[in-house]
Amino acid sequence: MENAVTFESRESGSVSGTEDRTENTAKIAVRRLSLTDFRCYPFVRLETDARPVVLTGPNGAGKTNLLEALSFLVPGRGLRRATLSEVGRIDAGAGNGETPPRAWAVAARLQRGDMEMDLGIGYLQNGGATASKESRPRRVIKIDGKPVKNQTELGRNVSAQWLAPQMDRLFLEGPAARRRFIDRLIYGFDPDHAGPVAAYEHSLRGRNRLLRDGCSDAAWFDSIEESLARHGIAVAVRRRDAINRLGPIAAKARGPFPGADISLTGALEDWLASGPALAAEEQMRQKLLETRTDDAAGGGTSLGPHRSDVCVRHRGAGMEAAQCSTGEQKALLVAIVLAAAQLQAEDRGHAPLLLLDEVAAHLDSTRRGALFGLVSELGIQAWMTGTDEAIFEPLGARAQRFRVSEGVVVPVA
Repeated sequence: MENAVTFESRESGSVSGTEDRTENTAKIAVRRLSLTDFRCYPFVRLETDARPVVLTGPNGAGKTNLLEALSFLVPGRGLRRATLSEVGRIDAGAGNGETPPRAWAVAARLQRGDMEMDLGIGYLQNGGATASKESRPRRVIKIDGKPVKNQTELGRNVSAQWLAPQMDRLFLEGPAARRRFIDRLIYGFDPDHAGPVAAYEHSLRGRNRLLRDGCSDAAWFDSIEESLARHGIAVAVRRRDAINRLGPIAAKARGPFPGADISLTGALEDWLASGPALAAEEQMRQKLLETRTDDAAGGGTSLGPHRSDVCVRHRGAGMEAAQCSTGEQKALLVAIVLAAAQLQAEDRGHAPLLLLDEVAAHLDSTRRGALFGLVSELGIQAWMTGTDEAIFEPLGARAQRFRVSEGVVVPVA
């Protein structure tokens, strides 16, 4: 078992695409992607140009694993929301849960305009729960070879949005996934949003722990609820401001992709609509004090931005997204992500990476063609997966192609 993670690229296992003939200096693009002991890959390296990337192959070949690796280069828990210890490669024949998590690394060389940078994220497995803090399993992040302390620094350098099959029921299931979806959109044009979100979640876990343990120390509650209110209102304000900016762009239809009306609902949103943020912060702090007994009985904190919801309406049909057909719901998701990409391009001078896992297969030919055209128009390096190569034929020379089979990736001429 390796006890260290390297972000260096090995010469063996390199996979190269063709040189880009239509370079757009405004875009951000992955020029090299290296995976070490990640999911099904002992090691693989892809050399790419700035065009969209098409990954085709049978189910289970490892296509989604490549997209997931890229998703770890931005704040959050990645495309599958896996923990760091879950994505390390498992040796063939190993029993379920019988082997310790393996150290792994993902490294990428990115180009943004005339600038290149190296990003790396990995999981160090040496030591254990009883080891010193420095040697316990942990995340490691490097930018141009220098360690950084938190994921917010990643967000300041690269952003990515994704659509995956597990998101098909986003409008039908509970609000937690919708909140994560909107927060991830916000990270693209407001990377500092990750800070209040992480701080709020940390304080929320702390208060819930006090509730579960039956703590009666008012000073402990006062301290943690002050932090919870401060960060909670900050999260709500950033979400509100982001939706106010994203809304006019998302409301416009893009060819066969409908316009979307987006809004936020919840107690905090109501307070902010009727008064200043400082008043809402004090109101939240007072409510947290008043609900300690009820929250202890209920098993958790009942007030905060973790209770808010994101509401989406199909603008043309005037219907809630949950009432739309499966195809229209998918089209709404694509439309919202493209709107966020446009807003980011306007704000930061470059669009995000776009990770589309099996999305094209669930769009009709008209919407597929429109999606491919909009990706090119916005200057996006989209990474797209599918089992059928013919679906991507309309892209022609605008895309580079790789075939994936049993963890082996080869370029397609």
